Parts: sequence; structure tokens; C-alpha cells
Amino acid sequence: MLNISVLIDSKNYISGVNKPIIDSMTNKDAKSENSRSPQKGLMDELTSRGLVHDVSHSIIPSILDHNTTTFYCGYDPTAPSLHAGSLVPILLQKRLQIAGHRPIVLIGGGTGMIGDPSGKSDERNLLSQQTLAQNISGLEQQFKTYLDFSAGPNSALMLNNSDWLEDQNLISFLRDTGKHFPLGSMLSRESVKRRLDSASGISFTEFAYQVLQAYDFYHLYKHYDCRLQVGGSDQYGNILSGIDYIRRVTTDIDPALGFVFPLLTTTSGEKMGKTAKGALWLDTNLTSPFEFYQYWLNIDDRDAVRFLKILTFLELDEISEIENKFLENKSSRLAQKKLAEEVTLMIHGVNGLEEAMAGTSALFADDETKTLDGIPSISITSSVLSEGYDLRTALQAVGLADSISAAKRLIRQDAVTVNGDKVTQGRNSIGSSDVDDEGTIFLGVGSRHKAVIRVID
Repeated sequence: MLNISVLIDSKNYISGVNKPIIDSMTNKDAKSENSRSPQKGLMDELTSRGLVHDVSHSIIPSILDHNTTTFYCGYDPTAPSLHAGSLVPILLQKRLQIAGHRPIVLIGGGTGMIGDPSGKSDERNLLSQQTLAQNISGLEQQFKTYLDFSAGPNSALMLNNSDWLEDQNLISFLRDTGKHFPLGSMLSRESVKRRLDSASGISFTEFAYQVLQAYDFYHLYKHYDCRLQVGGSDQYGNILSGIDYIRRVTTDIDPALGFVFPLLTTTSGEKMGKTAKGALWLDTNLTSPFEFYQYWLNIDDRDAVRFLKILTFLELDEISEIENKFLENKSSRLAQKKLAEEVTLMIHGVNGLEEAMAGTSALFADDETKTLDGIPSISITSSVLSEGYDLRTALQAVGLADSISAAKRLIRQDAVTVNGDKVTQGRNSIGSSDVDDEGTIFLGVGSRHKAVIRVID
């Protein structure tokens, strides 16, 4: 295991998670870094890291190299916290800010009341105003951790589109804005076509989402000189709608621009940050540092180096050195360890990383029955356990299996352990005899995934 004091000293990382993580991004002084002229070769760097899926105009690399550009990325407040998938756009905004550009974080207090159909097979549940307000508050605090809002000319801005959307007059909006959106183009968007072909279809509410997103781009273009929108590849159609709308209603010679990054999935096709227990949250109250660290530590070999490029600020030549050593000995899990350390430190700070590494070290020590904070756990009563508790249900409950059928498969594959002992295929339950002196039962799947059942009276 890497010495954490060496890791912290060599990178000059922050000691808490409530400060902007400027020092974890660059070894140079944060202010001078963010005040410098645009960084040449930025698009080449982003491309090498796998962060470029498509651009609307071929002039974008030149503009980013030579002009300080204001750009934005939108986030609808559908949850009280950002999740691991949000790291890609957040860190992309951070990279652009470090390179001399000005980020706008647009929180969708207005669009969040409707819901974006992109990537969704069914209509979103509409959130109440109270829930949206709570979610917005949580997101606002998190963005202040990742971006610098006091960096001079390219200080980040945080805006809420409800400030200009909620006061729109319906008739005026349809007449002045809606007339610029050809129905054929709107129907051709991939997200719309998928929903039209589905059993649930698509409501007019979600169908109109792309008009509102386009209007957001126009508003920022007009009032904040924002020329560039960035987003995931599933947003490309919506971004192009905004570019076309701005072209139709302004006489400016400088075009609006769009840049999309690939949606990040694992090699197995799962969404990044998707776990058996749900999303991998950036809020430490929702996902512990231990769980967060373990997720990255257990990334597939085929994904580890790719994620190092996308989710860390390590130099590419350093990542290349890690990759070469990793390929010589994959059992060392060098790439996964470095990824877990860098990302956990970024999100949970020094204390969180120390907690996660200590828990991991103890977890794989000889004493398998030690109770550990941070390890996924459930509690059951001793009376339930005395009657026998279904092992498959237990594996699903603690997040070691996605379903009962998956738990059955793990047992058949001899992948399950109880207190370090391999479970035979004929065993279907755990009982009182499995409880150790500390009132716990340790379950495991493979060599890396562990969980605790705590027995209460």
C-alpha cells in the first residue's frame, strides 16, 4: 500500500473537502494558474485523455487555444448530491478553468421541474418545489468544492435557469421562441425517437425540454457572452438545437459552439458509479469513503488506465509509466490503487482517504472477524437469526449481489464466504452459530468484496 504521507506531501493536497480542490489539480499556484492565458494544445490533451466525442465546429480547438472563452454545463437537480458520473463534466470544467477559460455551472431549477428525456426510457417523476430546493442547496455546496469562484477574470459562475424560465409568458414564449424550432428537427433527435418508439412514449412536457435548454444557451450567450456549451454525448442534439436557435435570432458573427464528451461506462457496459446499492454519491453522508475507495479499487483491469486519464489530473506521461508497470504485473492492481487513491483524496480529502485505506488494510488482514466502520452492513435481530436467515437474501441486502438469482449464481460458483470460510453449494442460510464474539458475521464475495451483518437483540 502506498505511504499516504508521501502521497499528500508530493501533491500538496488539501486537508478537507469543503475547500475548492485547486491544489489537487495543479502543482502551481492556483491564482496564477487560473489567471493565465489560454493553454495551447488543450484539445489535443483532452483527446488524449478520451474526453472528446464530438464538436460542432472545427474552429473550437483554435478558439480554446487562443481566446479566453466563457462556457457552461447544465445540471438538473434530480438528487440531493452529485454522483460519480458527474465527475466527468465537473472535472472537464475544472480542466478548462485551469487552462484559462471561465466556467458557468447552470443548475436547472426550471428544467428540473420537467425532466430531460435524454437517456431515459420512461417519463421522469416530477419533483416538488420543496424537493428541488433541497437538491439545489446540496448541489450548490458541492460545486463550490470543485470549482474556483474567486479566480479573477475566469472565476466560475453559478446560475439557476429558474431565474429566467419561470417568469416566461406562455403565449409570448411560443410566439417568439417556439417558432424557431422546426418540428422535423425536434423529432429527429435520438432521445426523442427512442421514446416515441417505446411503449411509454413521450409527453409534450419532455418533448419541449430541448427548447428550454436551447433558450438557456441563448440567454447565457446574450447576457454572459457564453459561446460554448459542453455536455455528454447524449446532449449533442439539444446542444445543436441551441446553436441553431442562436444563429436564427442573433446577428452576431461569432457562432455559438458545442463540445460533447463520451458517456463514461465500464467495459461491461454498466454506467460508471453504478453499484448494487445504487449510485456512488459524492456526498460522504450517502457514500462512505471506504465504499467510495473500494469501488475504484475493484474497477476492471480494462477500465483502470482509461479512468486514470479521465478522472485524475496526473500527467499523461506519469499515467503511461503506471500503465507499463501495471501491464507487467496486473495482479499488483497498481492502476486501480492509484485511481482509488487519487479520486478518493479528491472527493473525501485526506481524512477520508486515511479512513478508507485503513479500513481496506484491516479488511484484508488475517483477522477476518474484526468489525470495521465503513464496510457495507445490515443489522438483524438475534431472533430472526436463530430461525435461520436466508443466505441469498443476506447477500442481496448487504449489496454483494444485485438479486436473489445473482446470489444463487455466486454460491454455485463457490465465490461466497462466511467468516472467511467458503460456502458449499448445499448451504442456504446463516445462523446463530456463525455470530462471533463481537456480534457480527462477515460475508464475502471473491477476494475483494466484503460486508458485515450486525446482530442485535
